Amino acid sequence: MPKQTYSLAEKVVLVTGAGSGLGEATARAFADEGCSVACIDLNPSAIEHVSADLEQQGARSLAITCDVSSAESVQSAIQAVVDRFGRLDILVNCAAIDHTLSVEEMSVEQWDQVINVNLRGPFLLAKAAWPFFKQQHSGHVVNIASTAALRSWANASAYHASKRGVIGFGQGLSVEGRPYGIRVTTIIPGGMNTHFFDRFAQQDIPMPDPQHLQDPAIVAATIVHAAHVPPTSAVQEVLITPMTETSWP
Repeated sequence: MPKQTYSLAEKVVLVTGAGSGLGEATARAFADEGCSVACIDLNPSAIEHVSADLEQQGARSLAITCDVSSAESVQSAIQAVVDRFGRLDILVNCAAIDHTLSVEEMSVEQWDQVINVNLRGPFLLAKAAWPFFKQQHSGHVVNIASTAALRSWANASAYHASKRGVIGFGQGLSVEGRPYGIRVTTIIPGGMNTHFFDRFAQQDIPMPDPQHLQDPAIVAATIVHAAHVPPTSAVQEVLITPMTETSWP
């Protein structure tokens, strides 16, 4: 009988947006599996705190300040991870932003920022990691989409566009990676109880009820589960929502 799970011990994982929310939860979840974890974020104090905490718990960790929308910043971050740990096995693209505005109110710069972080970022990270994955003949890219890719509401057009793009990008990337042993998984989570909604209070937008949001640690565990699948198979897409969400999905 083949092994039903794949050990992650000593794998090297890079997580973007690791300073808070799902990114932080994912970094901690992989550290618990015995992985070396590179924490990437635009907020240096946040990732330094997370990385130091992981090291105190016995994990090897590295904090890198990085703008995921910048090709130069991304290339430098990927190279720093490989220089420190000797390889890269799993890339998790968690970093994301949004501007809760109508198309009429949203500036071109705000639109570009959402697309650049949420969609260009995963492209740049995957592109920079690809040569190392090909050389190893192994690697795993995990992109975080959203149920915003499957249903829509007002004042989130850029976010919807970016997250739908993430699903399409992951599907195409998955086909390109198969000849080289590279897997791609797209996680599609429903609402999570993170600081992502903090901007609502600043804009006098009603906050979602925390009782109807899921713990990001549960989504992080789902990401780790996808990585545990033996390399002869791939989890292509996973949709995970709170049980109390009132609409499909």
